Amino acid sequence: MSSALAGRRVVVVGASSGLGRGVAVRAVRAGADVVLAARRADRLAEVATEAGGGRPVVVDLRDDETCRQLADDVRATLGHVDLLVVSAGAAPLRRLVATRPEDWRDALETNLVGINRVLVALVDLLGPESVVAVVSSEVVEAPRSHLGAYGASKAALEHSLAQWREEHPWLRLTTISLGATVPTEFGHGFDADEIVEALDAWTSSGRQLAAFMDTEQVCDVLAATLGSLLVAPTIGIERLTLRSPAPPVGDAEEAVAIAAASRDPGSGGERHA
Repeated sequence: MSSALAGRRVVVVGASSGLGRGVAVRAVRAGADVVLAARRADRLAEVATEAGGGRPVVVDLRDDETCRQLADDVRATLGHVDLLVVSAGAAPLRRLVATRPEDWRDALETNLVGINRVLVALVDLLGPESVVAVVSSEVVEAPRSHLGAYGASKAALEHSLAQWREEHPWLRLTTISLGATVPTEFGHGFDADEIVEALDAWTSSGRQLAAFMDTEQVCDVLAATLGSLLVAPTIGIERLTLRSPAPPVGDAEEAVAIAAASRDPGSGGERHA
């Protein structure tokens, strides 16, 4: 159903890597008019080259001015938004007792305040037939050790998205609850000892699965699903849960081996659990 994106006006926030990049590339290649928004200008240029089009716009969700500039640019170039996809986030990896105030601020400012900031900036460019898709995480419903600040920020984000539906009942807003996906940038920059400790805790609690979802396949599903919504304006999907069907791993050593084999330093993406 990605052909349903042909001729559509699309904005992807977090388009420089991972899920955002994958959905943006698919939208451009399907014939959509796409604004590619993210912090890293060099990566956005790479995405535009890979996709064969798209308009790169540098935006930092933690900065009011760049969010306003994004809205001004979208208004001037697209005039209206048919599909808004937001896939951006920050995730410290620490037990709660070791989580620093700056870790809390980074997670909340990006995952909660920043995403709401961009929704406020763009809401006037949306209509009843528009679709808004915001990536969240499965840790909201299934907490994981070492991801307390991340999970709390995503839980607060999901509450705010429910509030958007309450205050704008015409808005077709989809919360995407995402399970473990590779390759992405989730885990890049994590301390190695913290990763091992976290994997051990996740294995003990049955949270660590024997296989992750493939990023390219996830992007295919998202592009097809969101495109299908655009041609079905009487239908809304309030929550879309994507999760690997694999069973939990048996022990911590196996979990470490799977995680090591899955890491790809050259890949990108929102840092999802």
